[in-house]
Amino acid sequence: MTFTLAATPTHTPEPLAIQVNGLVITQREFEAERSRLQAAAKSLGQTLDARAERERLVNELVDELLLAHAAFANGYKEDDTILESKIRELETALGGEAAWQQWLAKHGYSEVDFRQALSRSLAAAWQRDRIIEAVPQAMEQVHARQILTRDQATAEAYYRQLQTGTDFDTLAFQVDPLTGGDLGWFPRGYVTRPELETAIFALAPGQHTSVIQTDLGFHIVKVIAREAQRPLTVDARRVLQHQALQKWLSEQRQAATIKILIP
Repeated sequence: MTFTLAATPTHTPEPLAIQVNGLVITQREFEAERSRLQAAAKSLGQTLDARAERERLVNELVDELLLAHAAFANGYKEDDTILESKIRELETALGGEAAWQQWLAKHGYSEVDFRQALSRSLAAAWQRDRIIEAVPQAMEQVHARQILTRDQATAEAYYRQLQTGTDFDTLAFQVDPLTGGDLGWFPRGYVTRPELETAIFALAPGQHTSVIQTDLGFHIVKVIAREAQRPLTVDARRVLQHQALQKWLSEQRQAATIKILIP
């Protein structure tokens, strides 16, 4: 009698959608995230075409993997208690166990998939907070006022008046009676036109620029005051934090091994 040994079952690796520095998102996870994104957009009355939807989701998930990878490299430790608490909070918000299971099924998650996605999200948030909290509470700032016009000839005429002794503040209020062109206090990085910022921060209080052209028009800017360490406004710090995060992500993308494995 001859016996034939049955083949030993082998585990088939789950197809991957994205791989970043060894961290992965499976195709099943990707589709679940796509479902969640579509539901969120629908609730806001938004419609995304398929290409824009894919690009947005890929970019979000690559950023999340970059942040999560750095978090683990920087000492982040998963806390199962916190993870479980977050899941129970969501379950309660949805209305209980049955509603929770329906939500998972609707969005294509298994409990394991969702737990992995949430764990990754918490790690990414930890690293993101480290990056944005590194932006100081105070830094060098200037208080400035500008004369702005869309017409170059008019701007040059204003500049000639200043050169012959016209008071800057008086002229600024003639051009903008409401605010006198007051730009308030701001740090480096807050002005979105680099050519303007460079000229402004080169001035001492009381000095003004020549005519500077940007896509907004033609500017003449006077520095009213300058402080080496002035507390940032909430808005200014938020802008600098966003810039710091985007700069970090850009640098990480340049150095990372990123594989997009979906069509």
